[in-house]
Amino acid sequence: MKPFAYQVPGDAAAAVRSVADRPDASFLAGGTNLVDHLRLGLIEPGLLVDVTSLTSAEITDREGGLRIGAAVRNSDLAADPRVRERFPVLAESLLAGASGQLRNMATTGGNPLQRTRCVYFQDVTTPCNKREPGSGCSAIGGSTRNHAILGASEHCIATQPSDMGVALAALDAQVQVLGPGGERTIPFTELHRLPGDTPERDTVLDHGELITAIDVPDLPIARRSHYRKVRDRASYAFALVSVAAALDVFDGEVRDVRIALGGVAHKPWRARRAEAALRGAPVSEQSYREAAEAELADARPQDGIDGGNAFKIPLVTGALVATLRDLAEEET
Repeated sequence: MKPFAYQVPGDAAAAVRSVADRPDASFLAGGTNLVDHLRLGLIEPGLLVDVTSLTSAEITDREGGLRIGAAVRNSDLAADPRVRERFPVLAESLLAGASGQLRNMATTGGNPLQRTRCVYFQDVTTPCNKREPGSGCSAIGGSTRNHAILGASEHCIATQPSDMGVALAALDAQVQVLGPGGERTIPFTELHRLPGDTPERDTVLDHGELITAIDVPDLPIARRSHYRKVRDRASYAFALVSVAAALDVFDGEVRDVRIALGGVAHKPWRARRAEAALRGAPVSEQSYREAAEAELADARPQDGIDGGNAFKIPLVTGALVATLRDLAEEET
């Protein structure tokens, strides 16, 4: 391991300055993803700036919703009674991720920023445009079972692994950021990027920008919401596909709906086509399937040496239908 400097500044603004001033500097919070990358040799920071105690570890009621401090641990967020009652999809997504020990360390600010688990990204002996821009994408034509079917490019077909991020995308969350130029707010659905020609950039954050909190609006629809994760084994596995959904039904019709998908793209995928197809539609499995078809109309499965990932299209459809059916039954 390459030696690096370690710093604990006095406040968040000082931490931002320290990282912004050095291209080889990184923030350190729970470290559950960063430590993996250090061990794999994916990163060699010259400076780690510890922000664990510099952002809030509290969940606070604010007018119109909850503010979740960036230092709130995933286990504490999942267990909070306000989250479980008002945003069950968020609590369920957290409990579906990682292990109890990792949830005790992982933070609200860090979880959405975890990087892809693409095996080629994690293997420094293989070309990877995300790790080394311009070197090529070994996943294309390789092992593609876990890769994207939506929004991919010729430069990258990796997926974003956060479970929590899928729920936050469905909930219209807002990300509070502090950077060298001051504070700004980013809609969660705009935090992550599609790969395009620059797959090395996972998010719209500039170097030195620090997530300080995430705001979740008190949408009445969010009280009836669920997270469904389809994976190879029952625990400690990343999603093949996942669905975060909230549903409001009135008089046999879908009055409102929120849907986001995981395991299908370079970012948590807000399913706006499916939402539009469902609003005003009758409550039925046919409506749910038609909505899934509308969302997946542009899906481009990847061929691969492991059989590819075309199976994700029916898998997403089935997971979405099952989730919406469960939510509709709760309404009656």
